[in-house]
Amino acid sequence: LKDWFDNKAVVSTQSTGDAVEKYPVKYEESMNTVLVQEMERFNRLCDVIKTSLINLQKAIKGLVVMSDALEKVSGSLLVGKVPELWSKSSYPSLKPLGSYVNDLVARLKFLKDWFDNDKPNCFWISAFYFNQAFLTGVKQNYARKYTIPIDKLDLDFEVLPCDDIDNSPEDGAYIKGLFLEGARWDSKKMSLAESLPKILYDTMPVIWLKPNIAKDISTEGKYVSPVYKTSARQGQLSTTGHSTNFVLAINVPTIKPQKHWVLRGTCLLCSLDD
Repeated sequence: LKDWFDNKAVVSTQSTGDAVEKYPVKYEESMNTVLVQEMERFNRLCDVIKTSLINLQKAIKGLVVMSDALEKVSGSLLVGKVPELWSKSSYPSLKPLGSYVNDLVARLKFLKDWFDNDKPNCFWISAFYFNQAFLTGVKQNYARKYTIPIDKLDLDFEVLPCDDIDNSPEDGAYIKGLFLEGARWDSKKMSLAESLPKILYDTMPVIWLKPNIAKDISTEGKYVSPVYKTSARQGQLSTTGHSTNFVLAINVPTIKPQKHWVLRGTCLLCSLDD
């Protein structure tokens, strides 16, 4: 696994110093700070993973002592489970080991492409370690552009009829990568609809995050859907004041009343379990 991870290192994030130099703090562009902070978090995670794998190899060869922590890492790898040592430094994930590593590499590639080619037109919302920083950055850019106090702003949402998009909006941001549970998206009616038989999840199209004055945002004809990082739908309150699992609530167009989807347990997920 270590050799495989090293081979994939071509998509790993750059050093924080490189990121700060290329994307310095700017009053008018909060996404620079978001990128640098995300790279710091993922670099720490990658350091934990690589260090544990290197030490495990040495322990197997008898070069270092096989500690209790390394033994637990070895046991988890043998059964295809993400080691607890990694999970402590990781973003929330319920994926098995193979899917977790593939997902991690995809997230690193997203950040690497951002670093190399400037910010994307459409953000993969699921790729962020700390999603709330990105959401705050979207509102902060709008607040600074129009000199509006950020505490008076909130996000409105528009679901677009496409799975990807080649241009960025004048205000706000496009996001993708969310999954519907307990419902599906009807692209013809542009509304929530009942799930099809034997299909548990449905992929949401691109969503436009539109900052606006909070009191001007209407939820009429919409289902206020919670967004979770994993299907566990539970988390703990972190030191930042945010939940470790709940991200935000998105207003999704619906023909049926909100109560219908509440009883269905409908929500949006950033990541699936497979």
